[in-house]
Parts: sequence; structure tokens; C-alpha cells
Amino acid sequence: MLEESNNWGRWGAADERGTLNLLSPEAVVAAAGCVREGRTLSLSMPIRGATSSPAPTTVPHLRGRPLPQHFMSVDGGDYAAGTRAIGAGLKMSDDALVVTPHGTTTHMDALCHMWSGDELYNGHPAGRVRSYGAQRCGIDKAGPVVGRGVFFDVPALRGVGHLSATDRIGPDDLEACGVDVRPGDIAVVRTGWPLVWQDGPDAYWAGQPGLSAAGGRWLAERDVSLVAGDNAAIGGLNERQLADEGLADDLHMILLWRHGIHLAEMLWLEELAVAARTDFLFVAAPLRIEGGTASPINPVAVL
Repeated sequence: MLEESNNWGRWGAADERGTLNLLSPEAVVAAAGCVREGRTLSLSMPIRGATSSPAPTTVPHLRGRPLPQHFMSVDGGDYAAGTRAIGAGLKMSDDALVVTPHGTTTHMDALCHMWSGDELYNGHPAGRVRSYGAQRCGIDKAGPVVGRGVFFDVPALRGVGHLSATDRIGPDDLEACGVDVRPGDIAVVRTGWPLVWQDGPDAYWAGQPGLSAAGGRWLAERDVSLVAGDNAAIGGLNERQLADEGLADDLHMILLWRHGIHLAEMLWLEELAVAARTDFLFVAAPLRIEGGTASPINPVAVL
């Protein structure tokens, strides 16, 4: 039994979308009013992979996670050497992509990604999550995410390029950003931590800043539909790349499990920071991976 506020049963016993239910047609139409310039910004990091090159190590990722692999049918070291002839004078190259989203690329977590006890979000049985996929709360249940994005640029607030590894973003920080948060908004939180990769993997792996438990609860209380960040876990990580909080204060438990708030992690927010816009139209569509615990996404801010 949950002991604190939650959204279980709010949209019915069968619900598998959580706060994405707040993105009604009316909310999407209202969010379109944020478009004032018509300029678009990609908020994703590149998927850079190969079978035998250092390319994947040039993109931020968590230590030890399987890196993306990109195979192409154009050279001798690929999965099917040579191009395919498809007609007189015409040839075609093919791609094969292997990506494990968590910790390696910009992605969106499904509500089946983490849970406690025997129940997923909304009381769905955790036993329905198997090696062949999650029969409840998979990423295929999320659908397109289109709504009003609101930007919390905490490094800009503090006058720094990026937060330090031990920084935790609390309600006071979020309040001080001066963002008008409305129900259904997509909260986008910048730490600047991807910039640390320029100093080398060891610097990036020394820990990570992120939301505190109180900061996560602050957003949940304001009924946001999704929380997105440029760090790897929304919450902070220690030097072992683990969360220090106990189960009750774990951000994935607070947001995914209790409140049904999907998470988008490892975004690239530097151009958005330069634009200095606190509201915009946010668009992202996870792949319809049946029973998936996550999907790569390319979030777009329309200014």
C-alpha cells in the first residue's frame, strides 16, 4: 500500500499512461500558442555507433552500459559486406542499429521500468514484465508526447556553466527559476552535466547532479505530464553511478511508480539554454516497442 500521494486509480484501474493523460487535445492546442518564432531545436544527443571504432565513446554515457552499435552494408567490416545492386547502375546501403537506451542515449523511460514489491504503477502486476517484454505499462502505451515545455535552467540561475556532481536541485531552485508551471506541462531541467564529458569520461563518471526527492515531489504536486533532464537518471548519482536515496525518496519511485510520470533522460539542452526561453512547444515520440522499458527519442523544442 502506498503511503504518500500518488495517481493510482486516477484515470481508472486499467490506465497505463499516467500523467500523459493530461495531454488532452485542448492542452495540445494551448501548447501550440507557445510557438512564436517557428524555430526548431533538437534536444537529443547523437546515436554514434560502429562495430570497430571509438565513435560511441565520444558521446556521454554511463560506464559499463552496452554502447550503441551501427552496422552498415558498405564496407568489409560490416554485417553484410558490399552494397546491393538494385538496378542498372544503382546500389543501396542498409543499416542495422543496436541500442540499449538506458544510460547510453537520449531516451524515455516507460512506467514498467522500475517498481517496488509485486506491483507496477497503478497496481498492475509486476509479474507481467518478462524477458519477452512488459505486458503492462510498456513504452508502446505512451504514444506521442506533445505539450507545453517549461524550462528550468538551474546553472544559469546560479551563474555557472554546469552544476557540480554533488548538487541536488530542490524546490527553492525550481521556484527561483521563475517558471509558470501549469498542469500537463513537460518539465525540462538542465544541469549542464553533458558538458563535463569534454573533460573526459572519468570526470563525467565522478557522479552527477540532479533533482532531489523534494524537487521531484514539487514537480509531481504541480501535475506535470513528463519530467525531462540532461543527466542520466533525473535524480543525482554518486561516483559509483548509483542513487544515494532510500527507496521512499528514489526519484524513479516517486515519479514513475507513484505518480505515473514518464521520464526522459540524457537530453542535450545547450542550444535551448542559449535561446533563454522558459516555455515552448515540446514534441517527442517514443518508438512503439511492444513491452519496451524505454525508447530512444529525439525531443524537439518549437520556439
